[in-house]
Amino acid sequence: MSGKPATMLAFPVIAAGAADVSPLFGVLSMVLLMAVLMALLLHRLKQNFLIGYLICGIIIANTSLLGSFGTETTEMGEVIDHLAEMGVILLMFTLGIEFSLAEFKHLWRVSLIGGGIQVGTISAVGAAIAWSCGIRPPAEVIVLAVSVALSSTAVSMKSFQDMGQPNNPSARTALAIALFDDIVVILFLLILPALFGKGEGSIAGGIGLAVGKGILFLGGTLLLGRYGITPLLHAVARTRSRELFTLAVVALCAGVAVLGALLGLSPALGAFAAGLIVSESIYRHRIMADIMPFKDLFLAIFFVSVGLQIDLHVVASDWVRIVGFSILILIVKGTIAFNVARIFKLPLRPALLTGAALSSSGEFSLVLMGKAADYRPADASIQQLLLSCAALTMACVPLLMRASTPAGRLLEMSGFFKPKKKPVAETLTPTAAIKEITDHAVICGYGPVGRALNEALRQSGVDTLVLELNSDTVRALKKAGQPVLFADASHPEALELAGIGRARMVAFTFPSVELTAAAVPIVREHNPGIVIFGRAKFAAEIEQLQALDIEVIHDERQSAVAMIDAARSVYQRIDLSDDDVQAIVDSKDEAVSNAGHS
Repeated sequence: MSGKPATMLAFPVIAAGAADVSPLFGVLSMVLLMAVLMALLLHRLKQNFLIGYLICGIIIANTSLLGSFGTETTEMGEVIDHLAEMGVILLMFTLGIEFSLAEFKHLWRVSLIGGGIQVGTISAVGAAIAWSCGIRPPAEVIVLAVSVALSSTAVSMKSFQDMGQPNNPSARTALAIALFDDIVVILFLLILPALFGKGEGSIAGGIGLAVGKGILFLGGTLLLGRYGITPLLHAVARTRSRELFTLAVVALCAGVAVLGALLGLSPALGAFAAGLIVSESIYRHRIMADIMPFKDLFLAIFFVSVGLQIDLHVVASDWVRIVGFSILILIVKGTIAFNVARIFKLPLRPALLTGAALSSSGEFSLVLMGKAADYRPADASIQQLLLSCAALTMACVPLLMRASTPAGRLLEMSGFFKPKKKPVAETLTPTAAIKEITDHAVICGYGPVGRALNEALRQSGVDTLVLELNSDTVRALKKAGQPVLFADASHPEALELAGIGRARMVAFTFPSVELTAAAVPIVREHNPGIVIFGRAKFAAEIEQLQALDIEVIHDERQSAVAMIDAARSVYQRIDLSDDDVQAIVDSKDEAVSNAGHS
């Protein structure tokens, strides 16, 4: 990132004693604390947290907060730049994981045609406006036009989740177009050096060489993943060590990113390749669950770093142009996205929601402009204009998405729009059954108990989804067509991926009271009415699980009943009814419980 505002150059030193605080620790602690406070405020206002992070950066950049640590502002800016770079790398890594080839195969028509229309049309309009504003170098015009054409996947998808509509036709259409945006970002990360004349030979030859190197690099990393990294992940998974698995994932991301940089490519492209390696493996969901907290942290830092570059003095002096261009971006991009959705026969209200979701500039717009500035710094006024427009338009997306429903209702009442038949977007569901499964049972653990329960439910026509940490078992279940996730049942992200909010029952089939107790509050948060089963190995654990208001299966009790039944078959003189057996077991349980309390 580059182009720090001039106001950051004159921060006074508020506390000389703070000079002993390292810049990294000081800046990070201040950024995180302000982000938390801003997120709490926005939560009450029902706004997207990412916008709050932008505001945090603007506040920090345009006040004397950075001077509190007695450190040069340029040094502080470098710290934020490094953290933001890490955020971009991790963002590209998760992009590679989420870029499922199976998903793209299912959405390719809307993605290529719809995304091509949207990006192509907006880029043409953006290029014409840039040229009319006096921007002449073709490379800068192209980068500016494409940057404006990219939409914010993070803000729109988070808003869909906040609205409780992550899988509706609008979200699927927006995702399809976002996949095309992802392809454009990867392509431009490859050709930027050649586009600015930093490659070998002519510009056309440099672009061709860069694309060829990128394809070879992606192909090589896929082979490395199949024959090197995937077996390594198998070995790590068999250790059942959560810490080692997380360490291996972070090492994979960092290692391939550095490899890309050593080969003359962007570290961000290397991180994308690392994510692509595991995108189709059984470890995809487990890695997403492990890496999501890191992604959220560094994404927050990235948005703060964007806010740090916005100079309020420039914004105040140029606010008319900033507001005007922001409105123009929202109208043009929203209208084009709306018409793309209508081309694919989306009804009026979902089409309006799609248009609102894709109407802003996005985080990859900022990434692309930041990377371009490494080769040719943009004019300071133009950079402030683009940064301010991106921040303002992203802030408007959640509001526009919520306003799309009443706006659609008014347009329908006016009779201007007739309903479309056979909406294509209704078929835009993922290929994996996991995202569409509902009213299902989530089975945590696939040992003998989980296997028997799963088989009984499936034979009775109940849909099931298994969470398991044995990689060999997961591969076998996936091959057999059983919906399964390689994930830890105590991770919030894993339970969310399993559709716990849509499930009717969850069964913790392993006798680990600690893990069950850790997972139950998370399950209740997503689905308060769900039925939960847990296992207790010893009588002393029953009360702990019953306090969680779940159905408890007591291993010792069931074993006692089975043992007495077996003894009755040996000694015919044992004349005990089933009720007698239950009474005996109950009395023993009560005695053990009383002994524990005493």
